[in-house]
Amino acid sequence: MYIYIHIPFCSHICSYCDFPKLLYDKKYINSYLECLKQEIKKRYKEEQVASIYIGGGTPTSLDRNELKHLLDITTIFHKKKKIEFTIESNVESLTKEKIQLLHTYGVNRVSLGVQSFHENTLKELNRHHTKEEVFQVIKNLKQTGISNISIDYIYGVHPNLKEVKEDLETYLQLEIPHISCYSLIIEEGTIFGIKKRKYIDEAIDDKMYHTIEKILKKNHYIHYEISNYAKEGYQSIHNINYWKNGEYYGFGLGTVSFINNTRITNTKSLTKYLENQYHLTKEYENRNIQISNTFMLGLRLVKGINIIEFKKRYQQDIKEITPVKELLKQKKLVLKNNQLFIPSKYLYLSNEIIIKFI
Repeated sequence: MYIYIHIPFCSHICSYCDFPKLLYDKKYINSYLECLKQEIKKRYKEEQVASIYIGGGTPTSLDRNELKHLLDITTIFHKKKKIEFTIESNVESLTKEKIQLLHTYGVNRVSLGVQSFHENTLKELNRHHTKEEVFQVIKNLKQTGISNISIDYIYGVHPNLKEVKEDLETYLQLEIPHISCYSLIIEEGTIFGIKKRKYIDEAIDDKMYHTIEKILKKNHYIHYEISNYAKEGYQSIHNINYWKNGEYYGFGLGTVSFINNTRITNTKSLTKYLENQYHLTKEYENRNIQISNTFMLGLRLVKGINIIEFKKRYQQDIKEITPVKELLKQKKLVLKNNQLFIPSKYLYLSNEIIIKFI
């Protein structure tokens, strides 16, 4: 089983992110954590856990005692001996003391919100760290014994290919095994949305995408999902399970679970959550919805969908599905070695392909 825990609190709101976040407020933290604990005790069926992923918000924006409270809650789970235990963090909140605490509780993977190494871009994104601080945090993590480190990187803030190349050159100096690269998305209600920020030209964005791919592949990173690159053995098993439309628990405000073919969505209202009214919707997904979701998620993986596993799961030949037949003819899908996938030259346009399966 796979576990996602949402900590919605953060020290600042990003310019570009529309996901509901709450600014750090001590009066809510412990109440939220106690409700989180009660939700887990009520819903968790004591399955063996292969992955725990604590996201946000910024979980490490909690002070040391609050973070310990959170990590104590994770001891409820029956963890497999070989577990991937990830926490998201920003640079400025990850002190040496907190890193040691994470290590003590078995956290062995950190996803760091770096976004850029350029001062002006960081300022626009409302990030408050420097390149030097990134290097120091990475050094502190490695010295503590946490070497499975990923960073989030955002490109396309400016139409500047030179900046992207410089950012990747800096990233490679960090010698860490994973990077997630996202093109800037401007959402309504965010600072960029309110200011009517314009996207860069699509041709430049496409050039950036393929430049990133070329540089990282040259440096022995495996492009295993549209936005994700990893050294061999460091692909995120938590995220791969999600892209394969596998089962997982989501605990906390606004999370989603997928258990026994049922999609459970938690409330986004903090007031209701603190009254232990966790669930907003609960919907059984029939076979057609499951197949649609398997395509929409699975085709994000560079290897795509295993057709033998697909037939075993849905008792259907994937090659007989109408959009698959059409896209194979157009060569926008490829079938090779029992894998159905989007060829690399079309990965940048994957949304136009995946939408055919909705």
